[in-house]
This record gives sequence, structure tokens and C-alpha cells, in this order.
Amino acid sequence: MQVDTPTPTDSPTPSGAIDESLYSRQLYVLGKDAMLKMASSNVLIIGLGGLGLEIAKNVALAGVKSLTIYDPVSVEIQDLSSQFFLTVQDIGQSRASATLPKLAELNQYVPIKAIDELSPEIIKSFSVVVATNLSLDKQLELNEITHQNNIKFISADINGLFAKAFVDFGENFTIYDQNGEEPKTGIVSDIEKDGTVTMLDDNRHGLEDNDYVKFTEVKGIPKLNEEGSIYKIKVLGPFAFQLVDFNSNWGTYEKGGIYTQVKTPINVNYEPLAKQLLEPEFLISDYAKFDRPMQLHLAFQALDEFRKVHNNELPRPHNESDAIEILKLANDLKSKFSVDSIDDDLIKEFAYGARGDLPAMVAFFGGLLAQEVLKACSGKFVPIKQWLYFDSLESLPESEEYERSEETCKPINSRYDNQIAVFGLKFQQKLANLKIFLVGSGAIGCEMLKNWAMMGIATGPDGKIFITDNDSIEKSNLNRQFLFRSKDVGLNKSDVSSRVICEMNPDLIGKIESRIDKVGEETEHIFNNEFWENLDFVTNALDNVEARTYVDRRCVFFKKPLLESGTLGTKGNTQVVIPNLTESYSSSRDPPEKSIPLCTLRSFPNKIDHTIAWAKSLFQDYFHDSPENVNLYLSQPNFVETVLKQSGDIKTILESINNYLTTDKPYNFEDCIKWARLKFEEKFANDIKQLLYNFPKDAVTSKGEPFWTSPKRAPTPLVFDINDINHFEFVSGAANLLAFVYGLKGDQGAPNKEYYANILSKIEIPAWSPKTDLKIQVNDSDPDPNAGNAVNDNSVIETLSSTLPSPSSLAGYRLSTVEFEKDDDSNHHIEFINAASNCRAENYEIEVADKSKTKFIAGRIIPAIATTTALVTGLVCLELYKVADNKTDIEKYKNGFVNLALPFFGFSEPVASAKGKYGNKEYDKIWDRFDLYGDMTLNDVIEYFKKNEGLELSMMSYGVSLLFASFYVKKMEPRYSMKITEIIELVTKKPLPAHEKNLILEVCLEDENGEEPDVPYAVLHL
Repeated sequence: MQVDTPTPTDSPTPSGAIDESLYSRQLYVLGKDAMLKMASSNVLIIGLGGLGLEIAKNVALAGVKSLTIYDPVSVEIQDLSSQFFLTVQDIGQSRASATLPKLAELNQYVPIKAIDELSPEIIKSFSVVVATNLSLDKQLELNEITHQNNIKFISADINGLFAKAFVDFGENFTIYDQNGEEPKTGIVSDIEKDGTVTMLDDNRHGLEDNDYVKFTEVKGIPKLNEEGSIYKIKVLGPFAFQLVDFNSNWGTYEKGGIYTQVKTPINVNYEPLAKQLLEPEFLISDYAKFDRPMQLHLAFQALDEFRKVHNNELPRPHNESDAIEILKLANDLKSKFSVDSIDDDLIKEFAYGARGDLPAMVAFFGGLLAQEVLKACSGKFVPIKQWLYFDSLESLPESEEYERSEETCKPINSRYDNQIAVFGLKFQQKLANLKIFLVGSGAIGCEMLKNWAMMGIATGPDGKIFITDNDSIEKSNLNRQFLFRSKDVGLNKSDVSSRVICEMNPDLIGKIESRIDKVGEETEHIFNNEFWENLDFVTNALDNVEARTYVDRRCVFFKKPLLESGTLGTKGNTQVVIPNLTESYSSSRDPPEKSIPLCTLRSFPNKIDHTIAWAKSLFQDYFHDSPENVNLYLSQPNFVETVLKQSGDIKTILESINNYLTTDKPYNFEDCIKWARLKFEEKFANDIKQLLYNFPKDAVTSKGEPFWTSPKRAPTPLVFDINDINHFEFVSGAANLLAFVYGLKGDQGAPNKEYYANILSKIEIPAWSPKTDLKIQVNDSDPDPNAGNAVNDNSVIETLSSTLPSPSSLAGYRLSTVEFEKDDDSNHHIEFINAASNCRAENYEIEVADKSKTKFIAGRIIPAIATTTALVTGLVCLELYKVADNKTDIEKYKNGFVNLALPFFGFSEPVASAKGKYGNKEYDKIWDRFDLYGDMTLNDVIEYFKKNEGLELSMMSYGVSLLFASFYVKKMEPRYSMKITEIIELVTKKPLPAHEKNLILEVCLEDENGEEPDVPYAVLHL
């Protein structure tokens, strides 16, 4: 018998096609080839507890051909500890059938069914088999079938704060791309006779020994440019590599050349479970626990032996006799593995919490293993080889307040029993009464809320979750923000997510407050002092640095712990910020993104990123900035004077306004097409001719060297060809966008090429003549040679202004400005930018890009996938347990970095906050400050520092306003008796905001020697 999923309401995409509007972020992680391979893979997941469901959820979101689930076990109350699709009403049903309807809603393109029997014939019909919560004998039996039939196999279990995974992808498993990174590419400076290749301008090549590269545009060694030829390299240093099989007879290098890394497939052999049990190969998950995998290898086998003896029952929570029995079984096994000794405390701790099923561990391991399934299907990225063990014993409470014993950890017939088994009832009550602020409810926010609902966070009488997110749901969100469905598109993320988690756990009803306000200075009257002071800690689920740093500053000010995380494709990171213990999020920052030099954009592009940036700038100018200037001219009095103050180039702006209101103004769609065709000629023919007029292809520099040498590429003007897709889409895209600007009707549906050809045949293209006085900037460090051409004297401005229609003659007339939107494929935005970029790439013989790559770069899309998001939130929640326990030992906390592609796991303790010193007092440079209470007078403040710190106040400011300076004796005299708030209002000439209850004061203090020590700031608490 099988139960099928409901028929999708929308028809799936055709074979070989991918719904890019749904999978847009994932495409940039996995690539189209890998996703098509996934779309031909059938996956079976055995066991639908929390871990099995987490894997199934992430695999379904990623998009495989089909997903089948098997679990005949009946639902019990404790299953609700981590199985987020089950409810109390499902108790008694099989876990698979109860889970199926909600699992089936996740992705309309993935049919899901439940089966109620397993047989070798059924197993053989799948590409990948995942087994959770199966006995070792059953795993061995399954793996024998899968290994013999080249079916990929994964088995995994979670017991409390311990987890294990085994991976067998058979013999000769092919990995097509080991890391998923863009192939390294660069410009060649020289190729020596021994095959040594050096880089231009000391650019690092980023390659490794035994990598392969291909070449294009090398002059003097034509063999290197041959189609399909690749060359193995040996790295000589960061700026040079050697071609291993180079032959000096191939020629002598002259100039030019671009190298590109070529990724070559590798084959990996996996051994079956029966052999790997005795000769395990471990992947280390935490190098601080290097010796732990073998201990846990024995512990999990001992647990399996225990279950055989005890009718498949797990050890009772914190039961000493059961723990001793597990320890004995582990000791009996150690002789098989040449293990000298067993860590008694570790094995007993493993046994104490073995009944545990923790949402944090489920999220972490479920995300990790779902990625392994995708690797099995696609051959993309390096799989686990072959065992992975992980534990988070540091998450256990250490405070005497949360004693763990058989009595405190026993089940109480609640949905939280599997968490109580590990942490005890009192700690569960602590979690239930937390007050947490979640900033953002997108991908990380959805996963975080799901975990919190399962953990019972804020379900107690004093508990509260505050959520805010000012974003609404889009279709592309559905691929990884799993709380949302198609019917939710357009609704507020915070409202929908809070509603859905209350359905997951009704204990949260009335415990969530959702808002759509952006967290920032402009909303400090909403998220005010009382709000922040009421919180236990804050969790960020944000996608931009600016918002993260603002929340971080507020957490530092109010001394609240902050849990921070982020993802980028298969990479994820977590950071825990603890008051008076660790540095803050803002203490360390990534270096700023390298910008493209302006002269490269304007005249000398050498890669597709340059042409895409140029095309986006062109889009902005044509369809947003110029129409907006027209609207400002028509609506703003004294427009010319205003622009003169803001910009030195009023001449260009006035010429543009004149063009859009008179010369270039279209009256119908035909006029829009004509305008677009003339713009093509201007940008891709005439501007290039002008560049070659200034710098002919045989031009030389002042040193007598060829001007057109790498990275400068000599361009070629384009001749318009309507049958060239990029030429045509530039014209059709530009024409439709201009029609939108002027409120004209453009193409209805796909553009008709014959219609365009008819109009274009009537256009007279003006002959080009060079501008003899135009100069072109060669290097970004050079001054702009045309800076003096922006003539802004009154006579020129008056002449230009006089040619413009008067605003009064066009009362009420406005143009529509185009706001760039990357995700609507019908709006011509990406079509135009892609065509413009590719036409410019044709000019410079740069390899063109498809619309998907253009959208990724122009839209600054952050690659994202559900697996990494789930894993990262699991790690954050493991730290949450520690924050709830108020741990003060920095070594107990862990910042994490993972890369699922490699796979790599890096954990380290947080960096301690920096300390300072004045006199004989040490203070924390991040967290400490002088706290002053009440609206004190200036005299009171001076006396406070004298009496309490032995220091003399010499200067005090509020923001940019100087409140006190000891050297302004007469000016300061009247202020000594004034209250600080009065002085602030006197100096700033405006009242303090009513919501502001804490005033930050920067102070300079002098010691008895007249020295100014480095001291904290002061806070006046009103």
C-alpha cells in the first residue's frame, strides 16, 4: 500500500527546465547541471522522527525527482519534542502517514509518498536511501543491498547531545565539483621558457598544486589556446605557477593571455558498513575533541547492544545502573579496536541523555545530512568519508540551580519529555520563561522559530517572543523559508511565521508579538529602553551588516547577550556575544568589497563583471535618474540653483532634461524603438570608435610600449544585427522600458521581430564623426581630463535653461521612474541589463553571460540553500542553552564556521573582550561605562568623578555637542548649576526626545598629574 501526495495545483516545469523564480538562490549554490541531476533522483527516507523529517524537509525544498518516506511507528507525545509537523491529534497514527500531508506542501515539484513495507525490490528502486533510528543489524542488512546495487546510503542517529552519521556512496563515486567556487581566472603577465606563468600586477592566482588551467588570447604560443587543451600546474608562489608538461618548442610568449581554472572530476571509493564498523574512517567535526570519534564509535555500538537486551528500549534518563551497563558494553567492545582506555565520564554522560531528542541537534544534523543527500544525487561537493561524530556536551547546564538526576529528568508525559531527559525539568521551565527578541523572520528566522517552538521557548507564564521583519514574502523565499507557502506570497513575514509556529506548538499562542518595523534609530520610540531592558537576550536573523551592527550596539548598551549567524551558499557562521565576557559583533569586520575602477568601467573592461556593472549603471541613468531629474525640474522651485550646490555638472543634467522633454520624447512605441536603436549605435559603435580614435589599436605609451596590453583589451565597434539575440534584446528591452517611463503601451507579450525589423528599416543612422577635443581617462589614479569641460558659468546655464519648456507649461506632467527589480522576468530589467552587458562584452571579446548569471551579479543575490540555514540555526540553539544557563566560562561557548561543500567544521571559543586601565582600575573596553543616575547637575557630575574615580572632568559632550570644557571658564560658569538635560537642550537648541531615558556622554578626565587616561563613556540614566 502507498499513500500519494495531492496533485499539485500548478503544473510543473517541463523536463530539463527549472523554475528559476522558486530556485533562484539555490541555483547559484548548486548550479543548473547539479539541480537537473537531483531532479532525476529518487530518495527514500526511513524513520520520520525529528531527524528524518528535518532531512526530508530540506531534500524536498531542494528539489529531487521524488521523495518516499517509511515509518510505521505510532506517534507518541514525546515525538512532538522535535517532529515539527506532528500535533497531539496525530498520536496513535503512523509517523509517516501523519507527516505526509504537511511534508507534501513544501514543494509542488517534488511528489512525495509514504510506503508501509520495505523489501529488497523496493530498496533497489531508489537512488539514495537514508536510514534514521534503525538498529545496527537493520542498517547492515540495508547497506548490503545498497552497496551491491550502487545505491547511495546514509545512516544517522541522534541521542541527546550526541550524533553520528555513516556515509557509503559506493565504489567509484564521481565528484564533479569539489568546492562549488567560481573557477579562478586571471590575466597573464609573462610565460617563461620553463613554463612559469606570472600574474599581472601582482594579482594572486589562488590555485593549488595539481589544479588544471586553460588559456585564451595568449600571443606567441598558439598551442596554449587550443580548444579543449588543459594543463596541470605546480604552484611556485602566490603570484606564479608552472605548467607541468610545458614544452619550450611550443613558441615564445609575446603578450596577452587569460588563464582559467578547469575543474576535473575525481572518483572516490567508499566501503560498506560491515567493513567500516571495524576499520572506521573518521571526519573530524571538532579538532578540540580529536580523540572523541573512536570513543563515540564504541558508545553508539554499546547503545545498540543495550537495546537488543532491553527490547529496543533506550537507557532511562540519568539512570545510574543503565549508564554502568552501557559503560560495560563499551569496555567489552574496545578490544576490537585497539583502544587503550574508555572515557568513563563521557560514556556515562552519553547514556544519561540517550533518550533525548533535541531540536537543536536535529536542525544541525538534519541540515548537514540533507546536503549529503544532494551530493549523492548530483556529485556536487565532497561527501563525508565515512563516519562523522559530533557532540555538544558544553550545552549541558552547570549551575547547581539546574540539577540533573533521575528524578529531575524523568518523563512527565509532555511534548518536551525528550528535552527534559537531557536537561531536567527546571531547566525546561527556564527555557519556557525566556523573553527573546528575534530580528528578522526570513530563512534563518523561520528555522529559528521552528526550533524554539519545539524547544518550548517562551511557552511559560513569563515567556515572550518578539519578532520584527519589515519584509513581505516572495515566491523565491519558498525554496528555503519553509514556514511560508504559495498562498502567503505578498503577506508580512513576521505575521505569517508567528501564526505558523503557534500552529506547530499551541503553547505559544498569546506568547508572540510580531511587528513589521525596521530596527534602527528611527524606531527607538518603539523599541525603547523598557523594551530592551525587559529582554533576556537577542537573536539576529538578518541579511545585512548595517542592521546587524545597529542591533549589536543596542545589545552592548543594554548588556544583552546576542546570538549572531549568517549563511553564504554552503558556508555558515555563528557567533555568540556575551556581556563582560566576549567581544561584540562589531569588534571585527570583513574588509570592504573591492570596487571596480571608474576608468575600467568607462573604457577598459576585461571581464563580464565589469560589463554587467556598466550595463546596470546605464539602466539606472536611462530609466531612473534621468526621468527623476525631469520630475524634480518640473516640481521643485529653484531646481537649477539646488543642483548647482549638489553637483558640479549641471550642464549634463540640463541637457538630459531637455532630451527627455523635447528631443527624445516619444509619442508612440515606434518612437521608443527608434530611440533604442540610436542608443545602441551610440554605445556600441560610436563610443567605441571614439575610444579607438583617441587610442588606435597600434597606439603606444609615452615609454614606447604598446598601449593595448593586458589588462586593456582593444575593442571593436558592433554592427547592429537584428538576428543577434543580444542586439535585439537591447533594443526591445530599452524600448519597453522607455515606454513605461512615458506611460506608453509597449509589447504585449513576446516582441515580434518582424514588427521591429519593419520599424528599424526606416531609421536613418547619422554618420559618426570624432570629437577632437574629448580626452579619455587611462588610469583610475589619473585626474579626470574632462573635469574642466563641465562648464557651469551663468551664460551656459542660462542658454541651456532657456531651451527647456517652463515647468508651468507642463503642470501635472510627470515621468515614471523605473525601480530595479531582479525577480520579475516580465519587466525587461534583467533582459536589458543582460543584453547591454553582452553587447559591451562583444565589443571587448569578453565571454558573454546568460540572464541567470547577470541577475546574480546585477541583483547582488546572496546564494542560499535550506540545508546550510537549518544547520546554522541548530548551532545557534546549542549556544542558546548555554546563554540560558548564564555560563561565565568563555571556553564553554563556541563560535562556528562550516562549509558543507568540503565538508569543513571549525569551532573556536569567542574572542575575549578587550580590557583597558586607568589608575589602578581595569575596565572592559566594550561593556563597561560610568553609570550616572538621575538628571544630575554639571556640578554633580564633576563631584561624582572626583569622589568615585579620583579624576577631574575636563570635557564632556553629547553626540557632536560640547556640553562642558574646563578651558572655557566664563562660558561654563552659568552651566555648573544647570541639569545635564537643560545644558543639552541649550546647546542643541531642541528638546530631548520623550522616549530617550539614557543619555550617552563622552567624557575626558584628568588624573592628578594632568594626564588624560583612556576611560569608558558615561551614561546618564534619567
